[in-house]
Amino acid sequence: MNLIPSILLKQLYTHGSLKNVAGGVSLRIKNRLKDADLVAIKRVKIDDKVFDADQITVDLLDGSPLFKASQMKDKIHFPLRKQIELTVPCEPLPEGMHHIVVEFKASPFGNLTIKTDDAIKKEPQDLKKIPRDPNDDYSESAIKARQKFVEEFTGKKLEHIPHYSFDPHITQGNCEHFIGVAQVPMGIAGPLKVNGEHAQGEFLIPLATAEGTLVASYNRGMKVLNLSGGVTCTVIGDAMQRAPVFIFENAREARDFAKWVQDNFDNIAREAEATSSVAKLKEIDTYLSNKFAFMRFNYYTGDAAGQNMVGRATFAACGWILDNYTPGKIKQFYLESNFATDKKASQVNVMRTRGKRVVAECTVKREVLQQIMRVDTEKLFYHYNVANVGSILSGANNNGLHSANAITAMFIATGQDVANVSESSAGVLYCELTPEKDLYMSITIPSLIVATYGGGTGLATQRECLELLGCYGKGKVNKFAEIVAGVVLAGEISLASAISTFDWISSHEEYGRNR
Repeated sequence: MNLIPSILLKQLYTHGSLKNVAGGVSLRIKNRLKDADLVAIKRVKIDDKVFDADQITVDLLDGSPLFKASQMKDKIHFPLRKQIELTVPCEPLPEGMHHIVVEFKASPFGNLTIKTDDAIKKEPQDLKKIPRDPNDDYSESAIKARQKFVEEFTGKKLEHIPHYSFDPHITQGNCEHFIGVAQVPMGIAGPLKVNGEHAQGEFLIPLATAEGTLVASYNRGMKVLNLSGGVTCTVIGDAMQRAPVFIFENAREARDFAKWVQDNFDNIAREAEATSSVAKLKEIDTYLSNKFAFMRFNYYTGDAAGQNMVGRATFAACGWILDNYTPGKIKQFYLESNFATDKKASQVNVMRTRGKRVVAECTVKREVLQQIMRVDTEKLFYHYNVANVGSILSGANNNGLHSANAITAMFIATGQDVANVSESSAGVLYCELTPEKDLYMSITIPSLIVATYGGGTGLATQRECLELLGCYGKGKVNKFAEIVAGVVLAGEISLASAISTFDWISSHEEYGRNR
């Protein structure tokens, strides 16, 4: 039998599911651990009322007939994210909080007991609610009901949003209350020659954007890189974090706890890694301040970006910590302290890596820059030094020009979490003149958060774009990271040259005006 931390067991209950229904009270539990088999449902207790297996009605929420828990003879497959509903015969519960206990047995976990609280809430009768179908919220009827609701609520006829070319069921887990799609213009740039350890060869780059001149600018930068021998890209770091905080009575207790965590790293890692076949806990960075112990749990997450993966793993690890550390010492605990800086640019991520740390570099030939960009390498190098002062004065997270443009356009095209541009936009640009007056340029992207598996990468258009790059699926994330970095460097060369030669404004006037 596996011991599940009590804090994690609570998460198996679906909060907000407690409801008065015809003939009783219903509630739901959901598998948030890993694939399992349901062996038995033994008992439900609501406040002081106890219901045995022959009183519990089970709904697997898949259209199959309802049955009594006492009728379970064989194991029932209970995969990750599967939800079931339990109903017990009971008088309607009054509004307010109620204590709930659910006892059941699951393989491979053994006997489990969920203890939590949930509330019966009264909703206003005139409350406007978005239509949902609890059995299949991605069915055509459910989607049409929401589209009708939008039209009636706003008075605007939907003409473009409802048109899409894929089965909307594939968006389950990516988008709730689905009504259609946002169509973003997409162009291609390249091909770009990448000399990477994982990405080798020429790649056409899909860029989804509404900004005029962007695709043309990157295309021009790629031409410069190709004529200079291509761009060399290297992944030099890999980590994804969740950063809990533990609060103590005083600083000494926080310090002692930090040492205990390091001494028990193997046990903590075992608990974290049990929640995933991919996540590997690499290290725990401890930062002590006041009476707080901030801890960045650093993971390897394979080909997934991994924020949800590491959240679940860290939650399990912290559950073990709370159950095994000296009782009463930890005064408060939060799973996220804002130290992972999820969806935020930060200096700690620049220094310590979040996602992939990747470098793109190239020695741009002087004659190529003159012919294609009409600028000398010496002038561009001088411009780089001046611009460096500007970035220092501004406190920017990037001393380059616009890496967020390439990253955002590629993220939209390939199904990445676009909000991660906030971290991924950080960059460290470096230039030097060679003895031959060529220009060596490199950019380090210290927190590039990308995935080639999971999340939005499996959506129809987004998967297609990844397949164009040969980057869809497992074992491809470092290849994709190298390609993204190469595209970023192409954009740095192109825009820097355009600003230096005053082509920047004229190009936008020619290609970027839409008025």
